[in-house]
Amino acid sequence: MLARTPDAPSGTKGLTLFIVPKMRSDESGKVTGSNDVACGAIEHKMGINGSSTCVLNFGENDACIGWPVGGDAKLNHGMSQMFKMMNGARIAVGVQGLSVASSAYLNALEYAKDRKQGASIRNWKDANAPRVPIIEHADVRRMLLDMKSRVEGIRALAIKLTNHQDRATALQGKDDAAVAYHQGQIDLLVPLVKAYGSDQGFKVCETAIQTYGGAGYTRDYPVEQYCRDAKIFSIYEGTNHIQAMDLVGRKLGQAGGANLNAFAQDVGKFTAAHSGNEKLGADVKRLASAQESLTASALKLLMWFQTGNIAMVPLSANRFLEMMSEFAVAWMLLEGAVIADEKLKAVAADHPDHAFYSGKIAAAQFFARNVLPGVADKARLLEQEDRSPIEITDAAFATV
Repeated sequence: MLARTPDAPSGTKGLTLFIVPKMRSDESGKVTGSNDVACGAIEHKMGINGSSTCVLNFGENDACIGWPVGGDAKLNHGMSQMFKMMNGARIAVGVQGLSVASSAYLNALEYAKDRKQGASIRNWKDANAPRVPIIEHADVRRMLLDMKSRVEGIRALAIKLTNHQDRATALQGKDDAAVAYHQGQIDLLVPLVKAYGSDQGFKVCETAIQTYGGAGYTRDYPVEQYCRDAKIFSIYEGTNHIQAMDLVGRKLGQAGGANLNAFAQDVGKFTAAHSGNEKLGADVKRLASAQESLTASALKLLMWFQTGNIAMVPLSANRFLEMMSEFAVAWMLLEGAVIADEKLKAVAADHPDHAFYSGKIAAAQFFARNVLPGVADKARLLEQEDRSPIEITDAAFATV
């Protein structure tokens, strides 16, 4: 646990990481009694009911002892120690959101193929037309493709991050410049994977319930539990606003902006190489256009820092993180779609891989045409510098 010693400096610089066992033991390991740690209450939660959490009270009888991790030499080093595990934990939470979203999508897909309801729109004038599986209805297909694109895009983004991690590890002591590049991309992508992965985990579960209709709201199917359980992910390991502030307050300016520039250059190489693609060129150009909007917003944030308009930064941080996440996911999906398009040329139409590759292309096109344009829209909103949430008085929040 993090705690402060009596003479510690103020702020987070005075926090120390302690080991605080429930029971005390002697040097031989024999338990000698309680360490004055008590469970104050069990929490009653919206979800994750199989994982009990509680309030712990330390030292109610002034008899609780904690030991600083690393000994006295590590007093007041708690935050730096905690962040050694925090990046891994944040990635894990993003992957947790992805995992639940994937399961929700696959369950909804299976249900949509099996559940028959209503006639096909092609027979809308025929009162005696047979019922069809709901996957044949256009809006259900829209929801399924929306979920598929988000799940596969976030998965690709997480893999991109871990690829950088593997390369940074493999190149340690061999190529310092390459290690710095890969580590910089890791730092930049962690808040995206955590925040966007966890936010979309909940939203995909919500869409999955809608795909089921009323049945999805019942406990006969698993998606209602997925939705309840997934809400905590955006709160775990620093709320997603903390991730957004980490991105705009620290990560964008790291290494003098070199990490962000390297990210932009990687995307630029992709758009330059594939904007003429016969099938995907128009969507790649949408990515290039979105990059201009994202860059303009990043410069706007920098201007706010430099001109002292600091209140606009936290007000806009979440919007910018969402913009950058959608942009990065679109890049990952289009990168996969370009590969799939090439592979498709060598696969027979009746081969199972044909449907797989076609699905990759469809997911990228859907996201590029329906989600990616929102980056420019958000950039325009950010440019307006709306201060109404700051300027409204506390009393004015009342409705009566």
